[in-house]
Amino acid sequence: MSGASLIQSVGLSGERLSAPTVRQTLAAGLSESLRGARVLALIPDHTRSLPLPLLFEQLAAVLAEAKQLDFMVALGTHPPLSEAALCRLVGITPEQRRDRYRHIGLFNHAWDKPGALAQIGTLSRDQLQAMAGDAWHPSLGGDVPVRLNRAALAYDHILIVGPTFPHEVAGFSGGAKYLFPGISGPEIINVTHWLGALIGIPGIIGVRQTPVRDIIHAAAALLPTPVTLVSLVVVDDGLAGMFIGDDRQAFEAAAELSAREHITWVKQPYRQVLSGAAPRYDELWTAAKAMYKLEPVVADGGEIIIYAPHLETVSHVHGAFLYRVGYHVRDYFLKQWERFSDVPLGVLAHSTHLKGAGTFHNGVECARIRVTLASKIPREDCERLNLGYREPRSIDVRTFAGREADGVLFVPEAGERLYRVKRDEG
Repeated sequence: MSGASLIQSVGLSGERLSAPTVRQTLAAGLSESLRGARVLALIPDHTRSLPLPLLFEQLAAVLAEAKQLDFMVALGTHPPLSEAALCRLVGITPEQRRDRYRHIGLFNHAWDKPGALAQIGTLSRDQLQAMAGDAWHPSLGGDVPVRLNRAALAYDHILIVGPTFPHEVAGFSGGAKYLFPGISGPEIINVTHWLGALIGIPGIIGVRQTPVRDIIHAAAALLPTPVTLVSLVVVDDGLAGMFIGDDRQAFEAAAELSAREHITWVKQPYRQVLSGAAPRYDELWTAAKAMYKLEPVVADGGEIIIYAPHLETVSHVHGAFLYRVGYHVRDYFLKQWERFSDVPLGVLAHSTHLKGAGTFHNGVECARIRVTLASKIPREDCERLNLGYREPRSIDVRTFAGREADGVLFVPEAGERLYRVKRDEG
């Protein structure tokens, strides 16, 4: 839809878009342009808030005249969903999938299967270094092959349907991020995440234009298939805004609204934050967002407790690497690179993101804040991972609520809303 006008619906202050408005907006933005086309819709998994059942049902109706309509979960390196989980994700029963929606495909992305990927180009080291700017570091490596799910190349049009929130790697999530890393190979996943770690969360989260976003857009420009973006801004399980257009235009509009809806400004940092990881995060790999979004308001020397009584897994995909290296500040790795050069950069990025900012001098690591995990992951595992431990049953959340004046903050259902100190604005 390059060059097409932006189709948008934005609720009035405090209001959410109704189902008829969602249907009308989707029809206005998609029905004519995608009639007769083979369409692949990229959607998020369960770790992102989105009224996906509503959107799936309405997209199936609006695009009834498409030649083909399939959905692929843009997993990045998240674990694949089972058949039952795929149905739950889009709000249908297995019977409906076999009957009413039998003509619609529903697939997982497979980032770790070389045969499922196709290379569409290369980003050279010089290009990457230019986009990274002052954040460039030799650990980012050389040329990066741009690979993505080869199934995507069999369609006439790619439709991205996903929410936009402040994001620890790209600045804001959504847009072409559903291509890279959503359905990409591991190379660009590793480079973009490690570049985000080199910059650091405070310098990137909630920022619309970032070096990582530049790399994502450069990779997306190599894709020969036209792309349309349906970018959503989700608040309290409802839609505050919907933007349909090319992947840059619609993303920019959604990120602007997200910045207003998803950032909470506070007057001063807190010495202790109890951050309740939402149940949708079933691994520490994603539950770590409860730390990322609150780190900016934790005072130097303070503590953030990730309160996740439901959580028992570090990472199904990357757990072995994480138990080997643990969680550390960035310079712990950079100053001992020979020890860690064989570890995927995406794993090291996650490690540094969760540990937060800090220093490593003369063999001594000093993190800016303490990160404590209150979950089903046992004390001995937390110690091995270089994280603090709290028994979840020892925490009475009522004793944390309403204590802002004492320097204590409690945030339930954390992970998508960014908290920042007012003096950081601008």
